[in-house]
Amino acid sequence: MLRVEGLSVRQPATGRTLLSEVSFDVAPGESVAIVGESGSGKSLTARAVLGLLPAGLAASGLVEVGGRRVDDDPRAQRRQRGSTVSLLMQDPFTLLNPLRKAGKQIADGLPRGADPKTEVPRLLAEVGLPADVAGRYPFQLSGGMRQRVGLAAALAAAPRVLLADEPTTALDATTQREVLALIRRVQRERDMTFLLITHDLRLAFSMCDRVVVMYAGRVMEVGRAADLRREQRHPYTRALLAAEPPADRRLAVIPAVPGSVPAHDAVAGQCAFTDRCSLALAECRAGVPPLRPAGDAGRLSACVRAGDLPAAPAPPLGVAAPVRAAAEPVLDLRDLRKTFPGSARPALAGVSLTVAPGEIVAVVGESGSGKTTLARCVTGLERPDAGTILLGGRDCSDYARMSREAVRQARRTAQMIFQDPYSTLNPARTVGATLKEALVADGRPADVAALMELVGLDPALAALRPANLSGGERQRVAIARAVAGEPALLVCDEPVSALDVSVQAQVLGLLAGLRERLSTGMLFITHDLAVVRQLADRLYVLKAGECVESGPVDRVLDEPAHPYTRDLLASVPDGTSRWPG
Repeated sequence: MLRVEGLSVRQPATGRTLLSEVSFDVAPGESVAIVGESGSGKSLTARAVLGLLPAGLAASGLVEVGGRRVDDDPRAQRRQRGSTVSLLMQDPFTLLNPLRKAGKQIADGLPRGADPKTEVPRLLAEVGLPADVAGRYPFQLSGGMRQRVGLAAALAAAPRVLLADEPTTALDATTQREVLALIRRVQRERDMTFLLITHDLRLAFSMCDRVVVMYAGRVMEVGRAADLRREQRHPYTRALLAAEPPADRRLAVIPAVPGSVPAHDAVAGQCAFTDRCSLALAECRAGVPPLRPAGDAGRLSACVRAGDLPAAPAPPLGVAAPVRAAAEPVLDLRDLRKTFPGSARPALAGVSLTVAPGEIVAVVGESGSGKTTLARCVTGLERPDAGTILLGGRDCSDYARMSREAVRQARRTAQMIFQDPYSTLNPARTVGATLKEALVADGRPADVAALMELVGLDPALAALRPANLSGGERQRVAIARAVAGEPALLVCDEPVSALDVSVQAQVLGLLAGLRERLSTGMLFITHDLAVVRQLADRLYVLKAGECVESGPVDRVLDEPAHPYTRDLLASVPDGTSRWPG
């Protein structure tokens, strides 16, 4: 149904090459995943297939859809978009026009002559939404509902291939499972071909028949999902899988791959993974290993050691989260309540929790459970309607009624790390200027280099602006800014959810190390129970603004008492079986 052979992408103006010799195929009705870290070339491959490359880039190679070559005919590529191949993008909010109602946007994709009055409600029903959603704007819908509307729009022209680019990264675990189950059901009912772009190898194993692993613009390994899950024939595939934190056990250290994905041209004359590979040989630097058969039927690997990779050692297990000695809490929330104007139900309905010095307390729940509202109340970005917030023993329930000095002291006590570091850093200022400002504001010596080294950053990056950094480097800068004044409490709002698994492992290790070095307490807001298992000491589970379960992490996750907690655990893909069922 889809055949890609020798696909390369170049930037003629600079002579740069971004993709080289990418080849794969997808049979009718088959599901195939393309996996890899940011910078591996996954999304660029998808855009080249669809003829949607940014201006200044040119593709070469062969792309066939349904047996017809389209790469040499721009008009043919335009005709096949929507009607033959349709795209479901990562962020449903930016995917949809905020000024147009959902029904109008679905109707845009209908074939000529189709009746929107009957087809739009039918498509909404197919993706599990009521007909009245057609009259709503995107901002009136939840993240899961917006992604369902995006799927309905993608299906409007009855495509034969659905290409989904990280379709659930921005969603919580239970909503992710619902959307993926919906995609699987629609794929089976329509007998569609499915191409999934993701950085989550376990999700790829659980959702797809075959997997294509990419790195630095090249294909590293290809094989059936079950075969790759059982045994990896390329060190990069193995490293990518090892960096996925398990939800069922705590590891002593999450294996992280040092460094980041290099530019394609920087490693053009060797195996692209050599500089990050502990198994590299001199032969790996002598040239680019070709993609060749590696044992199992259909298995391909671009590793010179594919046939004799030593067995991967099992990562050592960590001890249970420690029970910390009773101490005066750095954060004490008592019966916190908050209802937003126009809302039928409270965002927080009497939440109480504590965080001790050096303790990491996680708060989990679906979107709308009240997690982020809780974090914003703690840091003074929202004012609770009732309840008490004690920071370091001081009442910080209402910043508007506090003196300027009291507010300044509260800010020094608690700092926040947000989900998206790019939107929280001034793009016009260098890293050094941003961190110097934070140090001076807290009355600290302006030793930017020492602060950068504390969070594992090369001080040479101080001269760069955020746009010149990788996602992991930007998040480290955001963490450095937050810890500049050595706060007693860090409020972390989904700080790793937007990161690749290998970068996520590095940042989680950094946060754990900072806790030990600075004795900083952390309120860790997340929807990822696997991350909670690795990092947190205690856990609070929120549902619709209420705490339904709390306790030590290992007890709550091993013996959940509330059905909602059990549902959250069931929504974590483990990669050992096809999921969702």
